[in-house]
Parts: sequence; structure tokens; C-alpha cells
Amino acid sequence: MSVRDRAIALVRRAGAPVGSVMRVRTDEPVVVATFDDGPSFRTSTVLSALADAGATATFFVLLSRTRRDPGLLDDILGGGHELALHGPDHRRLTTLPPDALAGRMRDARAELEDLAGRPIHWFRPPYGAQSLRSWRAVKAAGMEPVLWGPTLADWRDAPHDERLRLALSAERGAIILGHDGHADAVDGVDDGPAPAVDHATLLPEVVAGYAARGLRLTSLGAAAANGRLVREARFRS
Repeated sequence: MSVRDRAIALVRRAGAPVGSVMRVRTDEPVVVATFDDGPSFRTSTVLSALADAGATATFFVLLSRTRRDPGLLDDILGGGHELALHGPDHRRLTTLPPDALAGRMRDARAELEDLAGRPIHWFRPPYGAQSLRSWRAVKAAGMEPVLWGPTLADWRDAPHDERLRLALSAERGAIILGHDGHADAVDGVDDGPAPAVDHATLLPEVVAGYAARGLRLTSLGAAAANGRLVREARFRS
């Protein structure tokens, strides 16, 4: 048994479920909409499209962004959406000093809670990169690590039809990955030029596609309230 497998076994014996939230098992006709890397100038477009559709979502925000424009948090919350943490910035947790992870997660959660005026429950590691140590740091800070299933592919250049096809591949309870921002030097990384994305067209088509199957978009918290979180142990650098 590897060191990683032994560590996971120890955590399991301690009674804690090992793994990140991947989907929700639910009888409700919902899929979970999530947006990363904001808030940014794209957030208003995303919020408008969701409002027109009567849909809600969970926004995994970066503190490096919220510090610059905290008023966008009010717009997100005012639209009935849920806030979650994506990190103080967009650096991979697996590249950071291991001894600093616990304090980093606690401080980041506390700062976002102060800005939002409400508890923060969910955390998504940038790039989905996490080690067992960073996963434990997130849990110790009182948050649930969350990954995803299908994606809008709005973090990269892609044809509109491909984005729509990928987005509509989700089944009931799936967690869909979208973006209302694009990480750059402000966030401690260089992810290259931001892709061109027409959320004002894409999101209504996504909503309509799910509605045709009797499904609607909702936030992770709302889905979890009427279902059961499904976790998987996924660790990668």
C-alpha cells in the first residue's frame, strides 16, 4: 500500500469521508451550476442570464478579485445565488508550502465570510489540483472540497456548439463547471489570453436544453439540502 493510500485509510478509520464532492444524489429534477474565477466584468452578464431563466448557481470566488470589487458579491447574493471560496488567488495548492496550507485556508474563509456577511461552506481548489494534505487543510478550515463533472468549456477557446454539447451532457445531480472570470497575473498566475465567451447566448441555451429534459439549474447548497453529497477521492498536482 502506498503512503497516500495508507493516509486515506487512516482518515477513513477516523470516521471522516475521504474525497471531494463530485455530484449530488437527489430525486429533485436539478443540475448544479457553478462558476469559478470571478467576480469580474463577466459576472453581470452571467447574473442577468441566470435571472432571466429563474436559475440559481454557486459562485466560487477568488479573494484577489473580490478585494478589488466587493460590490459584485452583493450582486451575486442579491440574485439569490450562493457564494463559495476558490482561494485567496489562483495558485495551485500543490505548489505551495505544505505547512502554510492550514492557515491559508482558515484565513481565506474568514476573510470571505467577513466580506459576504454569511458562512462559507464550499471550496474548490484552483485547477482541481489538491493533495491529501491540502484536502485535510480545507476540511480543518470547516469547508467541503468540491470538484465537478461536465463543463461549459468557457475557460478555453471552443466552438459554441461544443460548449453547448458538453454542458448538456450532465445528468440529474451533476455539478457543472462554468467561469465568470479568467485568472491572470492579478491572481498570481498566467493562464494566457481570456477566451471569447458569449454567456448571454450560451446560458439561455443551456437552461432551455435542460428544461426540455425536465431539469433546472440550482446552487450546490440548494441541491444538497434535498439530496446526498457524493464524494470521490481525487488527488492530482
